[in-house]
Amino acid sequence: MKPWVMVFALMACAEAVGAQQSVYIEDLTWPEVQHAIAAGKTSAIIYTGSTEQNGPHMAIGKHNFIARWVAGSIALKLGDALVYPVLPFAITGDLSKKTGHMRFPGSVSFDSQTFQSAVHDIAVSAADAGFAKIFLMGDHGGGQTELAAVAKQLDAQWKPRGVRVFYVDVYSMEKQQARSYAASHGLPVNDVHAGFDDTSELMALDGQHRWIRSDKLAPSTGSRTAVTGVDGDPTKASPALGNIFLQYKIDDAVNQIRRLDSAR
Repeated sequence: MKPWVMVFALMACAEAVGAQQSVYIEDLTWPEVQHAIAAGKTSAIIYTGSTEQNGPHMAIGKHNFIARWVAGSIALKLGDALVYPVLPFAITGDLSKKTGHMRFPGSVSFDSQTFQSAVHDIAVSAADAGFAKIFLMGDHGGGQTELAAVAKQLDAQWKPRGVRVFYVDVYSMEKQQARSYAASHGLPVNDVHAGFDDTSELMALDGQHRWIRSDKLAPSTGSRTAVTGVDGDPTKASPALGNIFLQYKIDDAVNQIRRLDSAR
């Protein structure tokens, strides 16, 4: 076999194996999902993102890109989980009053009930598919209370049937760790939105330089936030910091899931 033919054959084989081993349900066929569950992948991860403005320097899909990557990393580390497609919408402001992120073009907001209903129906779909453990988590601050409420409601309903539903608080845990890291390394501790921590995480994933506008990085706080959408200092961001904060999320989620699983 000619060398170039062998290379293409190996690439095709690798792609086929990669597809079969994917933890993302959207990459799989329904028989592959069925087989994975039967083989022991009985945990479902439902990770919500958000479609919201992230200042002039960062793409609107920030939370969705981060949520998908983190969810996949969590699933790989757990070894028994598959990941549902990221819910790309969350609670980002008032649609009629144009509050929060809804002051800026491109943002999308669900109200509380719509968000809960969407998460509820995804979780019901996961239970119907045969998953025995369903973990709800979100990358965006808005909606954390709703995620916890849906998990509590469904867990009470389904526990007698052998299906458990848990809320995993990745958001606040990671924020606490990021603030602690910032305080001990001379970085801003009050970044609220699109600052150095958010920007660092996306930088770490932006290998093709599609999502960060480096020439638009600028600090913005106080009254300027209403104009820029930024409340923090993204100029302090780096891919190295992003890798640290992303790992916080993965480790926090895996540790919480293992504790919940052992206590059930």
